[in-house]
Amino acid sequence: MSKKSNLKHERDAETHFKWGDDKFMQGDYRGAVADYVRAIELNPGYAEAYHNRGFAKSELGDYRGAITDYDRAIEIKADYSAAYFSRGGAKVILGDHNGAIADYDRGIELIPNHAISYINRGDTKSKLGDYHGAVADYDRAIELKPDYAEAYYYRGIAKYELGDYHGAIMDYSRVIESKPDYALAYNSRGYVKYKLEGYHSAIADYSRAIELKPDDAFAYYNRGNARRRLDDYHSAIADYSRAIALKPNYAEAYNNRGLAKSALDDHEGAIADFDRAVDLGDYAEAYYNRGGAKFALGDHDGAEADRKRAIELDPVR
Repeated sequence: MSKKSNLKHERDAETHFKWGDDKFMQGDYRGAVADYVRAIELNPGYAEAYHNRGFAKSELGDYRGAITDYDRAIEIKADYSAAYFSRGGAKVILGDHNGAIADYDRGIELIPNHAISYINRGDTKSKLGDYHGAVADYDRAIELKPDYAEAYYYRGIAKYELGDYHGAIMDYSRVIESKPDYALAYNSRGYVKYKLEGYHSAIADYSRAIELKPDDAFAYYNRGNARRRLDDYHSAIADYSRAIALKPNYAEAYNNRGLAKSALDDHEGAIADFDRAVDLGDYAEAYYNRGGAKFALGDHDGAEADRKRAIELDPVR
């Protein structure tokens, strides 16, 4: 091939690459893949085309195909940091967390001041139960970007898992200071306050989370739990009912609504909720609680049968 012809192929490859990027931005991932394929055909050493094709494949759910493309991009360009980061993300989705961390490590070696990469590696370490390592990565992300709300949020989760509840609350509060509409931070802070038995304060956080995100079943469920702890059973039932309306297969919400009904001596209503929780899956706690409601109604045989089933499912209980 002549030098002139080779230059034309490279220019054409660049054109298809740009078309692919445009289609990707428009959400036409299949069209983007087609253009990246053509760019690669015209220029087989086009590392960026392999990378972007991998990214488009990821959007289509073809993570293994994406990894193959990232592999090829790295073969062509060994210091291609974006390809390491992207391959790490695909590996996380496929459950290869150690492989992902290795990729994030290499990417960070190449670009040590890339804050989001520390977040991604920290999140992956958390999935492996390495919360100390995760906190260290979130710390570094915050050093690089002090206003990085997501870094504070995820660090709060890791601190919670380490039993540092007050540290977690401080991180969630920092998120809320910088992003007052961050519903997840209110929900998470409320949950830690609940664990510390600060039920009134937890309710305030859950209520704010619900204001910001009215379709969050988990926030209603959590607020219901806090209200039940305060013996506000009617309000708790209302919250559990709302959680169930938003998430009809929410077994825990049925179970806890049953507990609130039992506390109000509505044992028949409670049994109906425990029945539903059991129907949604072998749920030891629901069997145990249903047994208690049956016992209260004088159905001692039914209560004993439920107790035995609960023990079969959870012998430690």
